[in-house]
Amino acid sequence: MTAVLGGCGLGSGSDEVTLKLVAADYGDSEANSSRKYWDGLVQEYEKKHPNVTVDVTVHSWNDVDREVKEMVAAGDAPDMAQIGAYADYAADGLLYSADDLLSISTQADFVSQLADAGEVNSTQYGMPFAASTRLLFYNKALFAKAGLSAPKTWEDLAADAAALKAEGVKYPYALPLGAEEAQAETMQWLLSGGGGYTENLGTSYGLDSAENVATLTWLKDDLVGKGLTGPVAPGKLNRAAAFAAFADGEVGMLNGHPTLMKMAAKKGVKFGMVPMPGIDGPTHYSMGVADWMTAFRKNGHAEQVGDFLDFVYDEKNVLAFSREYDLLPVTASASDVMSTAAQDKDLRPFLEELPVSELYPVGRTSWATVSAAVKKQIGAAVRPGGSPEVVLGRLQSTAVRAEGAAE
Repeated sequence: MTAVLGGCGLGSGSDEVTLKLVAADYGDSEANSSRKYWDGLVQEYEKKHPNVTVDVTVHSWNDVDREVKEMVAAGDAPDMAQIGAYADYAADGLLYSADDLLSISTQADFVSQLADAGEVNSTQYGMPFAASTRLLFYNKALFAKAGLSAPKTWEDLAADAAALKAEGVKYPYALPLGAEEAQAETMQWLLSGGGGYTENLGTSYGLDSAENVATLTWLKDDLVGKGLTGPVAPGKLNRAAAFAAFADGEVGMLNGHPTLMKMAAKKGVKFGMVPMPGIDGPTHYSMGVADWMTAFRKNGHAEQVGDFLDFVYDEKNVLAFSREYDLLPVTASASDVMSTAAQDKDLRPFLEELPVSELYPVGRTSWATVSAAVKKQIGAAVRPGGSPEVVLGRLQSTAVRAEGAAE
């Protein structure tokens, strides 16, 4: 079976098959659209497999999950979809598992915590496709002017932010808790305070834990309450706006992922990157994010889909994609190359965080509901007069209800 899935079973005698793939666009312009990446990959694959046609449709991240959901609802599921979530489809029995499709060598090559995060009830349905981690970015010029060094603790961060404010910096620390991606900034802070979205080894939600309440209380009192997060209320500040402000030299510090490096460099901003500060020192856990490849059962084609995905996850293809879009490889073999290759030195600090990263609880069908609630409500926890305990309590109730509905 491994030999068949490895490509030996799709010779000239196979029936002609068209595979439909819906993918997300990671590019920021027509010049580096993911369309170009997939066109090159598919052309190479089809040359070796003349009886297989791979039809790729690329959508923006704003649309791709909705497009796939509508296709599935209409009974027209694609063979493969490269999207942001998979648990609902897996729970409804619509997906092939990784065991159904991939060669043993491909499965074994996935970075272990990414493979684990792709599981529902101990079966892997989400195949990691791209990953990133977060680091604290700081503006070197603004720090030098204020005589500062990179923070290691929350106390350091608050002191640095106060000094930057005194120097007239617009956003001493940019805290984007707006609806665009509040769940990410929130999770990074909760991890730095020894908490997170889940507890009991990830078996249940714990949004209203004492650690989480303490973290948001500190943010409210020691950063937001002292005017150290800039002129826009955190609940109104989105990640894209915060990143743009950093690239314009208006931000002293913020959490960022690898794409911020390119944005800042284009504008000539000199920056440093360090692990997220924690209560007593650099945090032990970074936030990790993964996007997922899924394969729908509706059209069959398991053999052809598996063979194509084995090709997609070949080391050279994973490296090419990661390097093009400043993302982290999802396979151990490509990660090993990136950890030593000179051309990847800028991504290496993020790669070093991956083994100690924690991902969203994406294997829970309730996570979509919880994430949406966090985006909508978390900003209220840190605004003047807000109550972290009340907001987190509401979110915990939402999580418990959503978890019950999913059972």
